[in-house]
Amino acid sequence: MIHIALYSPEIPPNTGNIGRLCVVTGTTLHLIEPLGFSLDEKHLRRAGMDYWEHVQLRVHPDFSAFLEFVAHVNGTLCAFTKFATQWHTEMPASVEPLFLLFGRETTGLGADIRAQCGEHLYRLPMLQQEHCRSLNLSNAVSVALYEVLRQRGFPNLT
Repeated sequence: MIHIALYSPEIPPNTGNIGRLCVVTGTTLHLIEPLGFSLDEKHLRRAGMDYWEHVQLRVHPDFSAFLEFVAHVNGTLCAFTKFATQWHTEMPASVEPLFLLFGRETTGLGADIRAQCGEHLYRLPMLQQEHCRSLNLSNAVSVALYEVLRQRGFPNLT
């Protein structure tokens, strides 16, 4: 099983896009608080997340609780950051369960979070220029998730 984890996401439409991606790929979405928005029905509908009821969702009160969950299910955590030296194609895509962790839209994953992820830090290739600081969060999640699915032969997808 593949899991997408968002550490303190701030922009509801990004989370909505990622939720839709999780629904169509059979992937579980983990949201790690604090969130920059409310998960109540009114706010979700306003952000265009009317299919949210179909998302396999787990909300964790903080990063420590999320790490405890990953350890409890004997998962492998792969974090995405522009500070990594390994490409996303080098992820251990075949391990189960696999958790792909992404940071806030504005600040990414802080050094303290990255340190807790050990050697499993990965990056997506992009130009290293001042005006190209990062990809959109939902795009980055899509690229990473579909790389894992590609390496696995797109199981159960048509």
